[in-house]
This record gives sequence, structure tokens and C-alpha cells, in this order.
Amino acid sequence: MVGPSPIPFPPSIQDIAGVKDKHTLRTRMRARRQSHVESLPQATRALLFLRPPAPLVQLLPEKGMVGLYHARGAEAPTRAYARWLVENGREIALPWFADRAAPMRFRQWRDPFAETGLVDGPYGLQPEPDAPEVVPPVLVVPLLGFTARGRRLGQGGGHYDRWLAEHPGTVAIGLAWDAQKMDDLLVEPHDQPLQAVVTPTRFWRIED
Repeated sequence: MVGPSPIPFPPSIQDIAGVKDKHTLRTRMRARRQSHVESLPQATRALLFLRPPAPLVQLLPEKGMVGLYHARGAEAPTRAYARWLVENGREIALPWFADRAAPMRFRQWRDPFAETGLVDGPYGLQPEPDAPEVVPPVLVVPLLGFTARGRRLGQGGGHYDRWLAEHPGTVAIGLAWDAQKMDDLLVEPHDQPLQAVVTPTRFWRIED
């Protein structure tokens, strides 16, 4: 375990136990995540996800490329991680889409401090189209829910599952709030597992 005692979940979130339909799960987990984030004092939020915990750093290439996501809304924030990685000798990349129907690719992002080099894309801010295209060996991925066994509930677009299937050997690490942990999750053939999950209070290393 890394960090302080777990932050309590909001008491009013809807129960997800026994829900099998992924569309329903996504709706409820979005509400669960939003409620949890809104329950945290602003001062507390500012202290979370400031730098990767030591067990996560051990999974990162010392001088290599790390794929991140540009957090939106109630997603676990990645800006401080991006800055820490660059300050500590890593390069970073973000997802890039030519359009909403195009496959996800990654392009390098050189300046997470001033947040220059980003443009509006189909799914939010993304690197400029002339930024170098890269294949990160490690991805820090967003999620709506996860289990201690490395199962991941994504947004439903399948972008990360397809990319990971096309790049076997990539280390996929989930970044989440504590409230996003689920007891179980139905696995479908296309679902790609996580090798680790980081929350503000814990680090899960998923063993084969």
C-alpha cells in the first residue's frame, strides 16, 4: 500500500453490485466517479497524483517513452505526472486521432509545463499533427472502473483495447480514484488486462 488511509466514498452513490450490462455499468460508474471527486475538498484534490509512486516508477523505462492521457472532467489527473516524467528523463506521448472514426495513435508531447503543442481533436486536446508519432512501451490509461485482478471498464470506444491488442508486450497501467474499484467485472474476448493500477492511496501490481 502506498500513501495515507483510503478516502471514504460518497454515501449516496448507486450500488453497482450484480450489474452485468456494460452500458449501465458505465453510466453508474461515471456518476460514482463524479460524486467521489466532488466530495473531495479542493485542498485535498490538489495534493493527489503529484508524482508516480515508487512501485510505478519501477515499471517505467529509465530514459524511454511513456504514454499518458490528457485528463478531462472527473478523470484522474495526469498533468503532474507528465511534468514529473519529463523532469526525470522520460519522454511522454498522448493519444492522437485523425477523426472520430480513425484508430488511436500516439504522438509525442514535449511541453507539459506550458501545455503548448496541443490542439483540439475529436476527443479533446491532443498533440499537433506534425508531432512525431511514437509507440510507447508503457501506457498510463484512463478508466471508469477496475478490479484488483486488472480488469478494466473503459469508456466504450475500444480505442485502448484495440491499440494494446496490436502492440502486445505493452505495459498498461490504470490511473483511477479509489471509488472506481469494483469487486468484479465481466471480461469479453477483446478486453485487454492491466498490469497495475494506481489510486491516491494504493498501488496494485497484477500478477499473472
